[in-house]
Amino acid sequence: MTTLPDESPRPDASPQQRGGVVRHLPIGADDAALANALRDGHSRARAELYDRHAPHVRRVLVRVIGFSPDLDDLLQDTFAAAFASVGSLSDGSKLRGWLTSVAIYTARGWLRKHSRRRWLVFTDATPEREAPVASGEVREALRETYAVLDRMRADERVAFALRYIDGMQLEEVAAAARCSLATIKRRLARAERTFTTHAKKNPALASWLAAGARWGKP
Repeated sequence: MTTLPDESPRPDASPQQRGGVVRHLPIGADDAALANALRDGHSRARAELYDRHAPHVRRVLVRVIGFSPDLDDLLQDTFAAAFASVGSLSDGSKLRGWLTSVAIYTARGWLRKHSRRRWLVFTDATPEREAPVASGEVREALRETYAVLDRMRADERVAFALRYIDGMQLEEVAAAARCSLATIKRRLARAERTFTTHAKKNPALASWLAAGARWGKP
């Protein structure tokens, strides 16, 4: 008697061997679902986190350090740190804010490391927050603003940049910097004094101050 080959798939066969199609389970559109997928080791979760939040993280880094040759490395470092510590995120709905704090922690470390040899490269992509094409006057003011920021301590620079360049609310700045609201207010007060002292000596910023302008939206 001739034995016919058994064409039924083995229990341990892969989907391709069974003639099936591999389908990735979808990741929910909200950040809480994405955070859960990251914690569960979903195969596409890391790529999804980067695709969804890289523009925001890059913007935050630019606000704090300006356009540095190290910007792309800092972006990668931020996501590497996020992947390694996502288990510490207790509330997935706050993923964006948590990722902001990881970016700030990364930027602050860079600022401290480069405090004695920091330099910025400004291009046509000057970190101007609102206008798609910044005027020459605005670009010059921003260049000089970052020159003044170079004189600040890292923690004060972070507070000033998030509050007055990025326009975050005080509570958001405190959360991103991982400190209390009272601490952020003290850092901002010191940063404002430093900025005002040096800006008054700078023609590109002095007229701005004289007009009563603040450094960003309240």
